[in-house]
Amino acid sequence: MPKVSNKGKQMPESPIRKLVPYADIAKKKGNKVYHLNIGQPDIKTPEVAMNSIKNLDIKVLEYSHSAGFESYRTKLSQYYKNHGLPIEVEDIIITTGGSEALLFAMGSTMDHGDEIIIPEPFYANYNGFSTASGVKVVPVISTIETGFALPPIADFEKLITPRTKAILICNPGNPTGYLYSKEEMMQLAELVKKHDLFLIADEVYREFTYDGDIHYSVMNIPGLEEHAIMIDSVSKRYSMCGARIGCIVSKNKELMATAMKFAQARLSPPTFAQIASEAALDTPQSYFDEVITEYRERRDTLIAELNKIEGVKVAKPKGAFYCIAQLPIDNADKFAQWLLESYDLNKETVMVAPAAGFYSTPGVGLNEVRIAYVLKKEDLIRSVEILKDAIRVYNSK
Repeated sequence: MPKVSNKGKQMPESPIRKLVPYADIAKKKGNKVYHLNIGQPDIKTPEVAMNSIKNLDIKVLEYSHSAGFESYRTKLSQYYKNHGLPIEVEDIIITTGGSEALLFAMGSTMDHGDEIIIPEPFYANYNGFSTASGVKVVPVISTIETGFALPPIADFEKLITPRTKAILICNPGNPTGYLYSKEEMMQLAELVKKHDLFLIADEVYREFTYDGDIHYSVMNIPGLEEHAIMIDSVSKRYSMCGARIGCIVSKNKELMATAMKFAQARLSPPTFAQIASEAALDTPQSYFDEVITEYRERRDTLIAELNKIEGVKVAKPKGAFYCIAQLPIDNADKFAQWLLESYDLNKETVMVAPAAGFYSTPGVGLNEVRIAYVLKKEDLIRSVEILKDAIRVYNSK
């Protein structure tokens, strides 16, 4: 019998999606499942984006340019400039989601066996992208005690080897919701310049900041033009996860020429989704004002309710729409499966994402879960009520 690849065997399962079969079983038993496990917003996609598809009159569904439609890149460049980011059309390649942008970034900057330093916990698919690219993840641990702030620069520096090619951050962070300050970004900038590394910043949650905190982009750091790579996406900004449109952005011309070869190899990003994404740039500011207000209220509701549960520790997120909660349980993987397989409260249960999958250091985060506050406030309150009862029942087994 033919054998699958070792690379394929090493590809990690998604900690978010691996529990889906158990959720399906719970639903077949008639239980309602509150999905706190995945960053799929319930916010409506802007009408201007949806209407652009409804009103199309296309006779041939053609390829676009491998870098994406020029009209979209031109409009996107202006969008960034309006937000204070000095990004030109030639600095942008449109990708099939932020995921492909990350694959292009890794493929363009690293060879097999090279290393990338990532503060953990981090977006679980960074592990998968690294495995697919033959790259070794070197984690630097941030902790719930500091609210998942940037670890000391000395912790990064001692991990740098001749194989280190880049540092990757998510800002604001998935799964922590941490927002890096200008000072933290400048520290990272000095470090990558000192060691001649790339700084890859996944900024797909840029608009989601609360409490008056300002997002400081990697593209705003002077003197970092050759080192900075920005990853972006329409998925969360416009609640368009299914569009699968993102982009890789950099002023490093050699890097972008290299990324273009990867873009050419996959031909082009999807046409319909680019049309919708271009139209989404006309979304009025009032849409974002309402969305940010809603998420801030959801965050405050969730954190307040979680803090009522004895033994729970949670870091208050400054951005995105996730938090990491430490629960008084032995193992979050077992607990999350048990919630779906063996527990309900009046035919209702919750689905959470075990946080160990957001670390690459073995044995870390075993009693932590990631919670996405993408449900309405009433559902969040009910979800935490169920979680509180579930912890009691689980620990009394």
